[in-house]
Amino acid sequence: MPRLPDDFQPATLLSNGHAQTFFAALRRKPARPALERRRLDTPDGDFIDVDVLHGAKAAPTVLLLHGLEGSSSSSYVSELLRLFAQRGWNAWALNFRGCSGEPNRTAASYCSGDTRDLAFLAEQLPGPRFAIGFSLGASVLLNGLAKLHVPLDAAVAVSPPFQLAISAKAIDARGGFGPVYLNHFLPSLKQKALGMAARFPDRLDGRVIRELRTIRDFDHHVTARVFGFESAEDYYAQCSTNGRLHEVRTPTLIITADDDAIAPAGSLTQAELPETIHLLRTRHGGHVGYVAGSPLAPRWWAEQRAVEWLEQRV
Repeated sequence: MPRLPDDFQPATLLSNGHAQTFFAALRRKPARPALERRRLDTPDGDFIDVDVLHGAKAAPTVLLLHGLEGSSSSSYVSELLRLFAQRGWNAWALNFRGCSGEPNRTAASYCSGDTRDLAFLAEQLPGPRFAIGFSLGASVLLNGLAKLHVPLDAAVAVSPPFQLAISAKAIDARGGFGPVYLNHFLPSLKQKALGMAARFPDRLDGRVIRELRTIRDFDHHVTARVFGFESAEDYYAQCSTNGRLHEVRTPTLIITADDDAIAPAGSLTQAELPETIHLLRTRHGGHVGYVAGSPLAPRWWAEQRAVEWLEQRV
C-alpha cells in the first residue's frame, strides 16, 4: 500500500475540521461549464439523470458520485467539472436516484452499498474510464470496486465513511456539532421517504417516518427496509468498506482526514489495504473540506489533488 505524504496545509484560521467542512460547504461556488442532461432507463425499470461534460474525443471520461443528499450540482462536483473543462476531459456527473429533482420509480433510491447505477454506467463510459466519489459516493465507489470489480482504470475516494455505524453515530450525536449535521441531512431524507411511503404504502410506513429523529433510525426503518437488510446494523455491517478494501484491484486513491467528524481516517484498518490503494491520510481537512490558501482566496485542495493523481494514470 503506497502511502502518500501529507502535504495539505489548511487555510489560515481554518485548521479545525468542522471549520474546514462548513467553510467549504458555504464558500465553494465554482462556475459550472455547459452540461448536457441525459436520462437513462435502468435495467430494473427505473431511471437515472446524468449531467455530461463533453471534452475531447480521446480524452478520459470521469464518473462523478456525490455524497448523501447531494446531487450533480454539489459544489465539489462543480469544481471538478470546472477542472475537467480546463483540460478538455469528459465527465458524467451522476444524480443518485431521487436526487435530480424528480422521485425515482421504485421504492429503493440509494445507499452506501447500492452499486447498481455505478456498475450500469461504468460499462458505458468511453475510455480511459475514471471515477471520483465523495462521502457516500466514495463508499458506493469503493464497494463497487471491491465487490463487483467494476471496469474502471483508476478511481479516487474522498472522505469515505469506512465504518457506517461510526458515521451514523457521529451525525446522531446530541452534543457538539452533531445536531448541525443531523439537521442538514435528516429533514430532506424524511421528506423524500414520506413521498415514497405515499406511493409504496406496502413498503414504507409514513407514520413511522414522521417520528424518526436519527440517521440510525432512518436507516433502520427506511434504508434497510427498501434494500432488504434485516436492520440498520445489518446494513452498516454489509456495506461498510473497511473490511473489504483488500479486494480492490483498481488503482485507487483514498483521501481521508484525521479530523473528519463524520468519516474519520482513524476508522480505517490500514493493515488490510492492498498495493492497489494509494492512501493520502491528512491531519486536517474535515469532511469534504480541504480548504487551502486563505479564507479570502481559498483553494480546493482535494479536488485539485484528485485530478492531478488521475492525470498520472492517463
